[in-house]
Amino acid sequence: MKAQVERAAPAETSLHVVKSEAEPRRAPEPEPRSVPEDPPPAEGELSEVEARRVDFAWSAAMVGSLALVFALLSVFGGVAVPVLLALAMAYVLNPIVTVLERRGLNRTLGTSVVFTGCLLLMVGAVLYLIPVFREEAIKLPDFFRRASERVVPQVESLLGRPLPDLLRQRMTELGAQASEILQSAGPTAARLVASFAGNTARVVATLLGLLVVPVLGFFFLQDYPQLVGMVKGLVPRRAVGLVARRFSEVDDVLSAFVRGQITVGAILSILYGTGLWFARIDLAIVIGVIAGFGNMVPYLGTGLGVVLAALGLMLSWQGPWQLAAVAGTFVVGQMAEGFFITPKVVGDKVGLSSVAVIIAILAFGELFGFTGILLAVPTTAILKVVLSVVVERYKRTGLYTGEGPTP
Repeated sequence: MKAQVERAAPAETSLHVVKSEAEPRRAPEPEPRSVPEDPPPAEGELSEVEARRVDFAWSAAMVGSLALVFALLSVFGGVAVPVLLALAMAYVLNPIVTVLERRGLNRTLGTSVVFTGCLLLMVGAVLYLIPVFREEAIKLPDFFRRASERVVPQVESLLGRPLPDLLRQRMTELGAQASEILQSAGPTAARLVASFAGNTARVVATLLGLLVVPVLGFFFLQDYPQLVGMVKGLVPRRAVGLVARRFSEVDDVLSAFVRGQITVGAILSILYGTGLWFARIDLAIVIGVIAGFGNMVPYLGTGLGVVLAALGLMLSWQGPWQLAAVAGTFVVGQMAEGFFITPKVVGDKVGLSSVAVIIAILAFGELFGFTGILLAVPTTAILKVVLSVVVERYKRTGLYTGEGPTP
């Protein structure tokens, strides 16, 4: 009997073990848990809350960086300006070097080729323009003398009545004074240069500043990918994609104005200069360059070009065909710039509006002088993207949509 009990004990124990192993196989009752409203972000993606924080942090960092740049310019302007000019040079020339690099050319060799090409282009332009400007400068005294002699009769013929003697006398005096000033401008400039050269420290500082810009620009352009990669490496890994997209938006806005307007200005300069030269207008090349590159400030270049061309037309009047040629030059130039040149060069990138550029140049020029004028456009481009990012994120918050409190 005792043996039977002992034999039954293991069986009971075995049954107990089987029962214990069978319990986990039963479907457990689900525990109540809160289901998130939005699914968790996939790898490499950000939730709306995270993206909002990253965008706001990036916007604050960009505004802080701009404030730091202007603070450094106000304290260390002599050092900061060459560095900024070199960075701007590297930014403008980087696409060309990148294209050469993609075609198998070494980065250093590509940078050398681009700098050599720019140097040859500048030397050729200087060698060509110096005789042209010298020839035009020789004409300036006679230009103003003829202005005082011819403008008044032509204005009287247009009005059909003589001008007052006082006005006639003043215009004649102004023409003579302008001619005398221009004739003495050469010796005066030579004296200023000699006086400036007498200060050795100032000459050395100016030459060093001019020489440092291309040297720094060469190294910045050569190491441009490393500089971008270094900045990108400081960004938190999950936010790299979004931050890179924001910088790409800044580049789109900035390049649409800077690179696009430089190209557009060169094309317009050639177009205006050729048209005015065909119309036999004095100082045609000078007026064409002013009107073309002055177009970077909206309406300023065209306005100056029209005024100067009208004055040159009055002084070199040869018939109504000149008026038609000058008017046709500016009409064709504006139509080509609006319907063909700018759409082809700038493309569909979102640039800066004319009003924004004018206000930015006036405001930054008033606050920071010539340096502020140079930095007005890039600063405005960055602030435009920052403002659009902040507005975009604000419109996705519960405060704007009214769907609930913003987390």
